[in-house]
Amino acid sequence: MLNTWIDAFYSIKPDAHTPAQAVSFGTSGHRGSSLQASFNELHILAIAQAVVDYRQQADISGPLFLGFDTHALSRPAWDVVLQVLVANQIAVQVAVEQGVTATPLVSRAILSYNAQRTSDLADGLIITPSHNPPEDGGIKYNTPDGGPADTEATTWIEARANQYLLNQCTEVKRVSQQEALSQVQEYDYVAQYVAELEQVVNLEVIRQSGLKLGVDPMGGTGLVVWQALALDPALNISLVNTSQDATFAFMPPDHDGRIRMDCSSPAAMANLLAIRSQFDLSFANDPDADRHGIVDAAGLMNPNHFLCVCVDYLLTHRPEWSAELKIGKTLVTSSLMDRVVAAHGRELYEVPVGFKWFVAGLHQSWLAFAGEESAGASLLTFAGTTWTTDKDGIVLCLLAAEITAVTGLTPSLYYAKLTAQHGNPHY
Repeated sequence: MLNTWIDAFYSIKPDAHTPAQAVSFGTSGHRGSSLQASFNELHILAIAQAVVDYRQQADISGPLFLGFDTHALSRPAWDVVLQVLVANQIAVQVAVEQGVTATPLVSRAILSYNAQRTSDLADGLIITPSHNPPEDGGIKYNTPDGGPADTEATTWIEARANQYLLNQCTEVKRVSQQEALSQVQEYDYVAQYVAELEQVVNLEVIRQSGLKLGVDPMGGTGLVVWQALALDPALNISLVNTSQDATFAFMPPDHDGRIRMDCSSPAAMANLLAIRSQFDLSFANDPDADRHGIVDAAGLMNPNHFLCVCVDYLLTHRPEWSAELKIGKTLVTSSLMDRVVAAHGRELYEVPVGFKWFVAGLHQSWLAFAGEESAGASLLTFAGTTWTTDKDGIVLCLLAAEITAVTGLTPSLYYAKLTAQHGNPHY
């Protein structure tokens, strides 16, 4: 099975004239399957060279932060991207020992590098199909603002990539893997991220609370981050699953019988739900750790409900935040969010589906919090500065612990309090 997917990645040649086999950037990059000729070596060669070309015309000349997740096709795609970037003389920053890297850590790295800089800015590529089935692959481009590229950029990259694909990528520059690896620079994504976490979430109140926390990284990139956090005994974090297997064979099937690492699905979260009584709170992340799953005694928290809890709590527990800051939500996020925001006298910023619509607001620090219906969100630091401009599932999990530690209410009990105050949402 695993070898079949990887063999197909290299052997199947997509037909760019067939729409289903062409490069196509959706709300979060290009995704597909090697078996269906929609995520293959030629796609990655074309996309990588197109990103190089985009950087040149956009005058982006700093390093590129490159990450990949634990899906079977992610490492092969990472290899190909690296070969193209190095051939084009781009300085590439990869994880220590070529390890996997979570999406929020790449966003944070880009922002940290670009802070106080006005030229030679960095950007990033992340090889991940998010929570998609094991056989799928994905790649997304993050611009110097640290977040998913906007429609203008992805449209340009998509068109350029398909030009390369039409010519079987004969014009793409490429070096050997050995040469590529000899020229990369290592960046300790995990150490840097963990060292800065207390800027955005109150770890000290979690330490003092005595809460017992369980974490299932679902075989993804969040594992190394949670392992680093668990080294602090006062945080009382237990990892209930440290397995990493590119087939994700340890995962229970989703509602339709397929394997999906969807931390908002009760079926996919069955393992953690079965042992929830062992913990005060439990968490999970999808493979690139940009989504959060929150479990308490009542079960798996509806993502829309948890976002409302976060907003209500944050607007009363972040005293340094300006009263002018707005709250971002997608059109299909719970209508209760509107009432919570209005009750605090704040302005709601509503956007179409896709986290890219929040990037400018988070980057320019006029959005205090941005959340979307599919269990993805980010927020500003305590000081009201940018944390990440991509979704951060790890911080949202820790925020659930902070909320319970400070208020004494689990997320589901907090949500019950909100509905008592504001009524049940229409959706």
